Amino acid sequence: MSYNLLIASYLEPYLAKKIQSVDSRLKVLYRPDLIASPRYAADHNGHPFQRTESQEAEWRNLLSQADILFDFDRTNLEELPDLAPKVRWIQATSSGIGKTIRKLEYDIRMPDTVFTSARGVHAQPLAEFCFMVMFAFNKKLLLSLEYQRNKHWERFAGTDLRGRTMGIIGLGMVGQEVARVAQCFGMKVLGVKNNISNILAKDVFVDELYKPEKLPQVLSRSEYLILIAPHTPETEKMISAKELAMLPKGALLINIGRGALIDEPALVEALQSGHLRGAGLDVFETEPLPVSSPLWSMENVMVSPHSGSTSDRENGRITDLFCTNIQHFLEGKPMINVIDTRKMY
Repeated sequence: MSYNLLIASYLEPYLAKKIQSVDSRLKVLYRPDLIASPRYAADHNGHPFQRTESQEAEWRNLLSQADILFDFDRTNLEELPDLAPKVRWIQATSSGIGKTIRKLEYDIRMPDTVFTSARGVHAQPLAEFCFMVMFAFNKKLLLSLEYQRNKHWERFAGTDLRGRTMGIIGLGMVGQEVARVAQCFGMKVLGVKNNISNILAKDVFVDELYKPEKLPQVLSRSEYLILIAPHTPETEKMISAKELAMLPKGALLINIGRGALIDEPALVEALQSGHLRGAGLDVFETEPLPVSSPLWSMENVMVSPHSGSTSDRENGRITDLFCTNIQHFLEGKPMINVIDTRKMY
């Protein structure tokens, strides 16, 4: 049996050839002229793009043939279940796809389709982002840059990480990589994970492991708090004014999960009052971050435009994951990173 595999977002041509080489039963359909060109390396949304009427007809014909999709077709998200009725599996290029699947009702409208995420691909870049923020605040990087611009010489004291306590909410592959690196710096790491049955703390690189209901015990000790939980009904605004007040005075908060995890006005207040030393934010409640947001101009906030996870090596890593999953798919083995559409992750 052969399978039509349609690549729905830009990939370097050599990576498309790598996918084709996995198995002779695959017919890779790749038409870069019919999809958006990337704005930067590993951009899966691309430049604003409009097909001509004939191009759209051609594209929809390809969708109708597809058994497997590499990435969602962002130009036809609402209509995808109708335009691609044969699709049995969609490999996403991001990790947090549960909310999109639920919102578009793909779980209902595509009941026989398997969805797999890019979970793990962004672990190292996001861990590096977390430590970039921590080092920037600890070593007063922004102050140093200001001094340099003004040719001003004045010594100061920063701080360091050994012996400090980090709390991580969400211990998937990204959370575990952050924890692993933190232990290398001699930090004490507390982790919060939904299901901790039969899991030892050391297996996920933390010193202590807690269920979500024990969150207050973690917050009260977290000098550095890392948020990397998925956006679900249970995690929405899980960090509000009450939780922020539980953090030690002078704590640093880093959000690389989803903006909806935090009550943003409460975060702004905690930063303005000085209860929090600072925040490094890669995700926001509304994206792009509105120009009216006070977060833009706060001296103790680092704003990143949802780019902490993006690496120029990302497409190669996603392709490697996809190729492994293709082999599993063809051999009838369990695939990697299958989304549980009930849990949304």
